Amino acid sequence: MEDLLKQGSLKLHWVETHMPVLQEIRKNFIKEQPLAGLKIGMALHTEAKTGMLAITLADAGANIRLASCNPLSTDDSVAQALRDEYGLDVYAKKWETQEEYYSNLNTVLNMNPDFIIDDGADLITMLHTTRKDAIVNVKAANEETTTGVTRLKAMAADGTLKFPVLDVNDAKMKFLFDNRYGTGQSAFDGWMNATNLLVAGKTLVVAGYGWCGKGIAMRAKGLGACVIVTEVDPVKAIEAKMDGFEVMRMIDAVKIADMVFTVTGCKDILTLNHFEVMKDGCVVGNVGHFDNEINKDHLYALSESVTRVREFIDEYKMKDGRRIYLIGEGRLMNLAAGQGHPAEIMDMSFATQALGIEYMSQNYQNMEPVVHRVPDMIDSKIAAIKLESLGVRIDRLSEDQIKYTTGWQEGT
Repeated sequence: MEDLLKQGSLKLHWVETHMPVLQEIRKNFIKEQPLAGLKIGMALHTEAKTGMLAITLADAGANIRLASCNPLSTDDSVAQALRDEYGLDVYAKKWETQEEYYSNLNTVLNMNPDFIIDDGADLITMLHTTRKDAIVNVKAANEETTTGVTRLKAMAADGTLKFPVLDVNDAKMKFLFDNRYGTGQSAFDGWMNATNLLVAGKTLVVAGYGWCGKGIAMRAKGLGACVIVTEVDPVKAIEAKMDGFEVMRMIDAVKIADMVFTVTGCKDILTLNHFEVMKDGCVVGNVGHFDNEINKDHLYALSESVTRVREFIDEYKMKDGRRIYLIGEGRLMNLAAGQGHPAEIMDMSFATQALGIEYMSQNYQNMEPVVHRVPDMIDSKIAAIKLESLGVRIDRLSEDQIKYTTGWQEGT
């Protein structure tokens, strides 16, 4: 237990020194106490960067209760350090069962939170379904991911959503860096840790060319892979083609794939039809939020045996003798088998969360129960702090230039 605590403490202190934006916000929060007395329920991947967000909000005066948003994404050493060194209520562990996962989420809701910070919208969905008793005190929420925002916009369109939600995922200082550079790097962190196999020379199929898919394709190309993109959006498909990638239907791509990464936010991207024609030895992994992008029931139905051949790799031996390898039980492999996004990336994302929850606590009374954009002033503030931390100075428009760019009478 002491060794676990020490490991977690060191990990927290390491990311603390590499998250200067959040630390600047934390300094101000300690002085101003903007969240004093508020109860914040959180469901996020429980690892070191998330830990620093929780510590920052606690330092702002909030009472924090944290659970993981995925059964495989907890770092047990960090969870222990958050409990023992920082006194936070953390309900998360690696390899949670489905029952333990939902039990922990329910424990978070048992505190009757004032605000929610969610990743995938499971907490918010429970508040509107199985835990309506706990919704009475909830004033507003933040949502971290594309998957969660999609669910919440559907709820708002149905008139079901009962409180305002801030769309942290689509803040510029989140998706331009977290989704693209964070996912692009951490996906291969998970790949390498899980497989210890080469990327160069392999054919990788990337399912989905949103910002996360773009990041993975870009990094794979740099590592020497032959990249194929599959898409349902014709505009994104053209973009992928013009970015230099092959674009194919999944049913054709899997016949030549050495690796397949799903990153769509949708279900059933790989199903029975794909597994039946997938080449022997193909390694498949998911980088989307939920574990339904790869249909494991279909994969199991085609198999005569399933063997865990590495800590995060299951070998499905097909009845015809082929082998298909699944990373991290089909859960998001960058956290199930890796360490998640780099600290410098999550610095900007969690800075957005911190300033976002402060904004919601001050403005929720005037906000409709729909999904709201992060105000530009928050993006600009985070960008300014980040640039300063990097020692970068940029130009400013003169008053005359501002007049020129906002007027219409002056031409050439």
